[in-house]
Amino acid sequence: MSHAADHGDAGDAAGDVRAAGGFLVLEGIDGAGKSSQVAPLADWLRSLGREVVTCRDPGATPTGDAIRAILLDRRDLRLDAIAEMLLYMAARAQLVSEVIRPALARGAWVLSDRYLLANVVYQGHAGGIDPDVVRRVGDVATGGLGPDLVLLLDIDLATAARRMNRPLDRLESRGDEYRGRLRAGYRAEADREPGRIVVVDATRGPDAVQESLRDAILARWPELRTAAAARWDA
Repeated sequence: MSHAADHGDAGDAAGDVRAAGGFLVLEGIDGAGKSSQVAPLADWLRSLGREVVTCRDPGATPTGDAIRAILLDRRDLRLDAIAEMLLYMAARAQLVSEVIRPALARGAWVLSDRYLLANVVYQGHAGGIDPDVVRRVGDVATGGLGPDLVLLLDIDLATAARRMNRPLDRLESRGDEYRGRLRAGYRAEADREPGRIVVVDATRGPDAVQESLRDAILARWPELRTAAAARWDA
């Protein structure tokens, strides 16, 4: 079914909430440039006549924003790995309930800056929790609602570090060894689900990356090519 759970299972309890459209997620280590790609990608989809809802995970709801502040900004808090993972899941459950599921139900496209795969990588591969455990908890938090396509912006650590010319949050400040585990975890998950996770070379300039993201979407939804061609012919 569409919008299957992040572990790839079909026919979950969530049901197919989509009337039309798709659920897209941008992922990658910090410094890959994913957040700066969200707005132009959403604008492009809107130019093809699609309603697009953008969100960030964690965040995009009052509850999610409050939890995000705890997770990323409160350096004085020492969070157990399981507690950290569950806070992310609580924010995501609210995001699905308030934003993602209603948008898909009315036929909109959803473009999210991170989703469950980030937990699988950050708290799983890099944080020491069994990734399958994270997936199972995530299945509960999301009601089995997962993206149709994950666009993974892949970048080497040195290039990513040069791009991060701002104060680091609590997770970003964990050092290069941790960040190396993040990149390896993302690549392992891409190998695990090559049909749903598309790896995009993020070392290039933003325009080249944007073009690759659009190409990946057109490959997944070839019917969009008609709308794109009409736009260029107009």
